[in-house]
Amino acid sequence: MIMPATLLSTSLQSLVNRARGRLRYRGGLCVNCLAPNATDGLCQGCREDLPANRWHCHTCALPLPFASAGQRCGECLRNPPPFVRSIAPWRYQFPVDRMISRYKYHGQTAFARPLLRLFCAQLDELMADSPTPDVIIPAPMDGQRQRRRGFNQAEDIAREAGRATGVPVNTDLVLRTRAVNTQRGLSRRERMANLAGVFSARTDIPARVAIVDDVVTTGATTRQLARVLREAGAQEIQVWALARTP
Repeated sequence: MIMPATLLSTSLQSLVNRARGRLRYRGGLCVNCLAPNATDGLCQGCREDLPANRWHCHTCALPLPFASAGQRCGECLRNPPPFVRSIAPWRYQFPVDRMISRYKYHGQTAFARPLLRLFCAQLDELMADSPTPDVIIPAPMDGQRQRRRGFNQAEDIAREAGRATGVPVNTDLVLRTRAVNTQRGLSRRERMANLAGVFSARTDIPARVAIVDDVVTTGATTRQLARVLREAGAQEIQVWALARTP
């Protein structure tokens, strides 16, 4: 099939940006400040500047102002989500927000690779008190948007996590049934309404599932996706993401 010129141009630009990202990463420079002698794409200073999500809700990973017994936020206590826990090692703040945006919207993989390496290195420790999932499911992206962007960042993260943990990745268990308006700038209630009925799951869902996405913002996407998976037979659902919005 011959692709429209604008779509072809966008796809080519995405490939170029991703190739540039690989070249920059291999050069040994920090992707954030260009300091030499970076390890896995980050210098020591920038690595220490990553905003750790140290105190957070155990269920949804919402950053909390202080440690507390039980580690559950008010929303999860009032309206428990259909997943049991979330892993998001960083807050979606500078420089993590910039790194994810450069990767997600410009295809510059050099900015994502340090986060993926660090995320996967922490997974064993972060999963120590939870059963290992049977399958990893990346949050599906609308087909037209994925073709325009050239990739689904959730699939990239899921594959790296799968290699690190040995858990299989399956991109066919959940599908998007329709396109939706962009979620950016919407409230949690608006996001939930926007996503109503957007996911469809197969009937042979394993018992233990990990949903993977790049960022958890309000939790609307993960709640809808987890609800569909639970209705299809999943019994224990986790959410894994690089970052959580405060």
